[in-house]
Amino acid sequence: MNKKDGLSGFHLLAKPTGAICNLGCKYCFFLSKKDLYPGSTFRMSDALLESYIRQYIGAQRVPLATVAWQGGEPTLMGLDFFRKAMAMVLRYRRPGMIIHNTIQTNGTLIDDEWCHFFKENNFLVGLSLDGPRKIHDSYRLDKSGGPTFDKVFHAAKLLRRHKVDFNILTTVNAANGDSPFEVYRFLREEVKAEFIQFIPIVERDEAGRVTEWSVKPEQYGRFLSSIFDEWVRRDVGKIFVQIFDASLAAWMGAFQSVCIFSPTCGTALAMEHNGDLYSCDHFVDRDHLLGNIERVSMEKLASSEKQRRFGQDKLNSLPKYCLGCEVRFACNGECPKNRFMKAPNGEPGLNYLCAGYREFFRHVDGPMRFMANELRQGREAASIMRYTATDLVSSAAFKPGRNDPCPCGSGLKYKKCHGNAGLK
Repeated sequence: MNKKDGLSGFHLLAKPTGAICNLGCKYCFFLSKKDLYPGSTFRMSDALLESYIRQYIGAQRVPLATVAWQGGEPTLMGLDFFRKAMAMVLRYRRPGMIIHNTIQTNGTLIDDEWCHFFKENNFLVGLSLDGPRKIHDSYRLDKSGGPTFDKVFHAAKLLRRHKVDFNILTTVNAANGDSPFEVYRFLREEVKAEFIQFIPIVERDEAGRVTEWSVKPEQYGRFLSSIFDEWVRRDVGKIFVQIFDASLAAWMGAFQSVCIFSPTCGTALAMEHNGDLYSCDHFVDRDHLLGNIERVSMEKLASSEKQRRFGQDKLNSLPKYCLGCEVRFACNGECPKNRFMKAPNGEPGLNYLCAGYREFFRHVDGPMRFMANELRQGREAASIMRYTATDLVSSAAFKPGRNDPCPCGSGLKYKKCHGNAGLK
């Protein structure tokens, strides 16, 4: 991002209720952020709402903007708030400009009226659901410690009934990390999800120790690899898993739209309920407060030297251990919030999930090469299922001779490419 680009390619998560939520999920990193605003009502005012919409849309240098709502739990603001927001979007949208509206919700307050609003205004709804009942209710509890699965599952049914576009955000944690098939098949067959994000839970306590509900690195790698094996055999082109799409983009050498895997960051900011703008949703703290949009324009804050330095630090702080890694092109050290380990050579700044990502990206290398080549040849990535559906990918029958071209499409001989490992 540079000054002449303004906020081109910029994403902003607006938090109209701050950290206030009607749930008490054990692993939530954001609930404690309410301590930043003692005595606050944690409700975005109408005046700030209008200022946010006007500044955000006005600052875009491209004819496309995404107005994204998150929390806490944004539906606690009520429908009238979002109706006002939509009216302001229409007021400040430039002719020909496309506005995408998104909201991330725990789903417990979703009813027919909400679904009608979402459909009428073309919202993409992100619904948080960690798996089937027993798994979901391990950590996603209400304030009294009660289960929430029934309400969330009902919300998924309502969204589907009203034909609202929605995706599922599933955290990967200690409770579901060893149950990849149970989680994936539930989302595919019971929820009928077509778009899925798997988000690893990595949290630390006040002493800096990784919490008991956090996923372990190798556990996360196995979780992703196991689901990938099923997905690549039967669901390519039918179910879209964010990390699989991001991986394919990396193997294609394409622009990485998922910020955690991009070489630098700083284009995904977070705005609190009072207009305070922070460098990132994972860095809502005083050190990363850029300013308030009611005192300094959003455009100036987002293009400030402080924010550019924050984004560039992701690359500049990458350990030498990572610089020499064969899967760096896909990982790029992942999110800086997780870089609190020491590398084998003693360097600081290694990502906690490094071992898991290395396992996963190595595991998918063959199929990713194959799908990338199919796309380059003008064919569909889903053609890989012609091989995997008959188990040829993992069988000796799929393996060419040592001097034959590698089926991944690299142009190399099989012995020089995947001759040692084959396609998983």
